[in-house]
Amino acid sequence: MKGDAVRVAIVGGGIAGTLLAWRTVRAPGGAVVDLFTDGTGGRADASRVSGGLVRGFEPTVAATGPAAESLAEIRGSDILREWSGYRETGALYVLPAGADAREPAEVVDAYLPGSAEVVGRDGVIGAFPFRTLPAGSVAVVERHAGHISPHRLRTAALRAAAGAGVTVHEAPVGEVTRDPAVCTADGRTLRYDRVVVAAGAWTPKLLARSRLPVAGLRTKHIQYSLCETPLEGLGPFVDENSGLYGRPHEDGGFLLGLPSDRWGVDPDAMAPDQALARRVAESARRVFGVPVAVGRTVASCDCYHDPAGLELRSLGPGLHTFTGGSGGAAKTVVAASRKAAAALLA
Repeated sequence: MKGDAVRVAIVGGGIAGTLLAWRTVRAPGGAVVDLFTDGTGGRADASRVSGGLVRGFEPTVAATGPAAESLAEIRGSDILREWSGYRETGALYVLPAGADAREPAEVVDAYLPGSAEVVGRDGVIGAFPFRTLPAGSVAVVERHAGHISPHRLRTAALRAAAGAGVTVHEAPVGEVTRDPAVCTADGRTLRYDRVVVAAGAWTPKLLARSRLPVAGLRTKHIQYSLCETPLEGLGPFVDENSGLYGRPHEDGGFLLGLPSDRWGVDPDAMAPDQALARRVAESARRVFGVPVAVGRTVASCDCYHDPAGLELRSLGPGLHTFTGGSGGAAKTVVAASRKAAAALLA
């Protein structure tokens, strides 16, 4: 390693921080990389409980590009397929009347030829177990969408990063400073050329504790419920008409959820919203016309940014964040981490 190599600290050992560390240490020119895996002293990272759906299609062209690029890279890499446990499942995305599905679908096909097909309301009802949909609804059926294990991907990337020379620190981080530096909870102050806060839902909390601007980042409650319901023929799906989203669970049953309206939540104090779980069951009964029994409900939270997108954002010279997608990094983190590493060392 060259003596003048850039010294980089990445605070956060979830899927975003770990992949960024792996990308950065392997980037042309080399860098000395420290990864702080217990970035805020919070509970276990969200990678372990993430749903892990990877699809290319999103309702806008801007959001579709990074997602489709990431999925194409996973499918095209033996290493990433193995690390992530990728398996093709297909996916369905239902949009309300008036939505333009064709342009984003064309972006998906540019990265994943033959993957995306736009179908009308009647085609969806005929092929999938929807009892009804509003007139004018349109959907995208995505053949190459699939499922990964974010925790498995994070674990493999962490092992590879350490093997490539990344120094892994398990000490909790107390704060970061504009120098830039990382101050650990055990009293050390470590200075770097670049510091990146990639602590997911804990990023706003760490920035506030460091007396730094939160910079448009907000936490939001998310949850899903494991339901017993006969939804034969339905794989991972999103229905923007009802708000429902879900996928079959590996152990049987179906994971179902609805968007929450709870913003600014504390990631260290998450608990299931039972009223939201009841609304999930009621909505699923109405949309699919079948019995739905709610079992276990898992609550978590994620970090959002407006405008959305997982990307490197500057807080000042040498200080950055890498978080704030549209809820969950799994869909875009492979491509986003590659671009962020290049930008970090430019």
